[in-house]
Amino acid sequence: QVQLVESGGGLMQAGGSLRLSCAASGRTFSRYAMGWFRQTPGKEREFVAAIRWWADSGYYADSVKGRFTISRDNAKNTVYLQMNSLKPEDTAVYYCAAGGSGSSKNPATYDYWGPGTQVTVSS
Repeated sequence: QVQLVESGGGLMQAGGSLRLSCAASGRTFSRYAMGWFRQTPGKEREFVAAIRWWADSGYYADSVKGRFTISRDNAKNTVYLQMNSLKPEDTAVYYCAAGGSGSSKNPATYDYWGPGTQVTVSS
C-alpha cells in the first residue's frame, strides 16, 4: 500500500513558478513509477508527467514540455513537479499517482492516487 499527499498548490500569476510535492508513505515507494495528472471541472483527468522508479529523465505531455520538470527523491519518499512559465490554462487540480510503467499516460494504469492540490494561474 502507498498513500500519497500532494502539497504546494496555490494562486500564481501567469509567468510565475510553483513546485508541487507529493509525499508518499509505504516502504515500497522507491519501486513505483510516479505520475502527475491534472483535471478541470467537466473534463477527463489529463496526463502531465511521469518518471520511472530509478529516476531517469521524465516523460511529459506536449502542453507542458520545456516548462515542467518531474523529479523524485526516493530517500525522502517524495516526487516533485517544478512548474515554470505558468499559463492560465495550467489551472487545474493536480494529482500525483503511483504505478504505471513510468511513461504511461493512461490514468487507469496507476494504482494509488493522492487527494489533489489546486493550482490557479491568473492572467
